[in-house]
Amino acid sequence: MGIITELIKAFVVGGFICLIGQLLIDLTKLTPARILVSFVVIGVVLGAIGLYEPLLNFAGAGASVPLTGFGYALAKGTEKAVAEQGLRGVLTGPFTAASGGVTAAIICGIVASLVTSSKEK
Repeated sequence: MGIITELIKAFVVGGFICLIGQLLIDLTKLTPARILVSFVVIGVVLGAIGLYEPLLNFAGAGASVPLTGFGYALAKGTEKAVAEQGLRGVLTGPFTAASGGVTAAIICGIVASLVTSSKEK
C-alpha cells in the first residue's frame, strides 16, 4: 500500500506543476523558453527560502523530475560546493549536481533520434 501512496503523491504534485506550465502556455503570451527558465528560477528561489525541500520529501519524483526540481538541484549543488570549496564551488557545484540529469537527457535524446526518423512538414 505504501508504494501506491507514493505514486499518487508524485503524480498529483508533478501533474500540478505541469498544469501550471500548461496554463502559462495557454493564458499568457510567454514563450515556452521563458516558461522553462521561469520554472528553473522558481525551483532555485523555493529552495533558497526552504520551501522546496519539504515538497521534495513529500512528493519524491513528482517534485524532483520537473524543471523546478532541476533548479533546486542546481542551487543545492552550488550551496554544498561553496561550503566545501569556497568561491570556486560557485562554478563547479551546479555542474556536479545536475550532471546525472543532463546526461540522462542527452542519452534519451540520442536513443530517440536513432529509433525514430524525421519527417518533412
